[in-house]
Amino acid sequence: MGKKPDSLRRPAAPLPKVPAWAMLRGTDASDIDAAYAAGAALTAVDQLVRTDAIWLGAWRHRLALKAAAQASRLAGRREEEPDLRDAWHLRQANDALGPAGEIFHAWRRLAARSSPPDAQLMQKVTAQLGISWLADFGELGERLTELVDFGLPAPLVAADAAELVVKIDPKAELLAWWVADCALSMRMRWPVYVPFFATQIHAPMLRLGEERQRARPGSAQFRRALLVASVLAGAHACTLGEELAAQAEKLLSAEPKLRSKSAPLVIAQLLGDDSVSGSLTTSTLSRWASRRLFDRLLQLGAVRELSGRDTFRLYGL
Repeated sequence: MGKKPDSLRRPAAPLPKVPAWAMLRGTDASDIDAAYAAGAALTAVDQLVRTDAIWLGAWRHRLALKAAAQASRLAGRREEEPDLRDAWHLRQANDALGPAGEIFHAWRRLAARSSPPDAQLMQKVTAQLGISWLADFGELGERLTELVDFGLPAPLVAADAAELVVKIDPKAELLAWWVADCALSMRMRWPVYVPFFATQIHAPMLRLGEERQRARPGSAQFRRALLVASVLAGAHACTLGEELAAQAEKLLSAEPKLRSKSAPLVIAQLLGDDSVSGSLTTSTLSRWASRRLFDRLLQLGAVRELSGRDTFRLYGL
């Protein structure tokens, strides 16, 4: 197949992990312990992001899928991760995504972002999350930059960013979680933003206080909740990274065994996204050839079929 382009270079190993001592075992840890654990978890994720691994696109979009499923539940919907995949891939050109699909799109936007949100983006995201537009939302990008420059620890910056949203509109909790993830990536100076806190919206350990209620943006418990969420989300992100790294290695090892001229393009798409349609076609790849290529990748253990269907299959790492 020739020399691999730089975009398909192999990452260094081993991958960082959240240390065992940082894994909180319950909700009774002190604020200091939670802060130390959050710092360790975010350090591990930061190291993972900066490996510049070839599969980080798939990693970010897989995290976006989990975040969107959590957000969809928060919006009172029943769609889970497979449903959101279907909403994304089964649509035809110009088809509406539906409410849950739009939520997924909002987190996919974040997973491809590399600069603070401007007013135009905020308008699109609020609409996708089903939130009425208010002019003050247009200033959030500037306010986030101010918070980041102030220099507080990353989880506290995210908590304060979420509070900015609910002060504008107490009903905009979905947007508050999206903005919290945006603020975290800005504070960590990640080159591409990472869906993070929202993957843990409904985690039992985020039920704090005597009544064990879910901590909400703007509440007295929310700062602590994001410290705990840093550990949970960090551990999940690192574990997912290990899984995708192993699968990416299988995928790259399979490439010399493929006879399709379109194989490098398909491999790049698999490394860069959560999933790829089994009916993918290009100028050099027919529908029939696409099916044969994915069948061969599946036979080699280089991909997984994610839909569970016999028709309109979806493949990913």
